[in-house]
Amino acid sequence: MEEALRRGWENLIGRPDGPMNFRLLIQPAVAILFAIRAGLRDARNGQSPFLWAIFSNPGQRRELLRQGWKDVGTVFIVALILDSIYQVIVHSGIYTLELLITATILAIVPYAMFRGLVTRLARRQSADDGQPGNLGTPGEDRQQKRKDG
Repeated sequence: MEEALRRGWENLIGRPDGPMNFRLLIQPAVAILFAIRAGLRDARNGQSPFLWAIFSNPGQRRELLRQGWKDVGTVFIVALILDSIYQVIVHSGIYTLELLITATILAIVPYAMFRGLVTRLARRQSADDGQPGNLGTPGEDRQQKRKDG
């Protein structure tokens, strides 16, 4: 196990100089574009920031995860395929754990970070523009309030 972790770390560090290094920029950029689109949609609908809502609202967790996977799933699959090709070229084999970690870092992490950030920034911008209905505290779901109220 220690050997696998050491090899994985060395391979992750060595990737920027290796073949197919373009994917280290392209995949996070595409994930961020999907996150921006989803974050703006969240702000427009008055929903809480993505990660906050996942952890603080168990009733919506499944739907949020499904929606997030729908947005970033293709980018994740492409990351898996490209990293598999990279590993075959460089290592003549595929290391599954390393593959999953790399795809997660390149696709899911940027998406999750930027979606909530964009939601917060868009809500703040809407509040500065004087548009009503977009203000709220983290964890407060305006759409749910409208349904209840």
